[in-house]
Amino acid sequence: MRNGPAVPEPSLARQALTVPNLLSILRLAGVPVFLWLLLGPQEDGWAVVVLVFSALTDWLDGKLARWLDQTSRLGELLDPAADRLYIMATLIAFLVREIVPWWMVAALFARELVVGVCLLVLRRNGFAPPEVTYVGKGATFNLMYAFPLLLLTQGTSTAAELARPFAYAFTIWGGALYLWSGALYVVQTVKAVSGRRAS
Repeated sequence: MRNGPAVPEPSLARQALTVPNLLSILRLAGVPVFLWLLLGPQEDGWAVVVLVFSALTDWLDGKLARWLDQTSRLGELLDPAADRLYIMATLIAFLVREIVPWWMVAALFARELVVGVCLLVLRRNGFAPPEVTYVGKGATFNLMYAFPLLLLTQGTSTAAELARPFAYAFTIWGGALYLWSGALYVVQTVKAVSGRRAS
């Protein structure tokens, strides 16, 4: 857990103009398009294309940030924000279309609420948000594979039958890891705040 940045960083506008952060902003802009494709014309094929593009840019912006030495605080905030927005948008659309059960959506939204409270507590106590964990990255990886596979399961085609076990496996693992990463946020927050008060 970090107690704020050690050195001042460039302005947010300057940080936003780096290649990795521009990719993250482009990925964020795709969220409403993705949601409209799922709920408006229900163009699942194009929705999958947007989701795949999001996954590719998610991988690429991190690589470019390291290769070009353009890591920034803005990038550290944009990347998980985009991941969460895609996950939440997909869950809302899947709930409306009855692709996933309501209790799954409720559990994952409750996780986001808990994490949001943790972030507020950390900020109030002078801490920066914790680093993204490998558990959180693994959860996002699994869910980003689960979502397009769940779309493929709609219908009675051979492709739908083949995709179904993989879709369920990625969904179960992704959901479990997502909840686990939320529990780790709570543990980190409690340790940080209790350590601050003890000192």
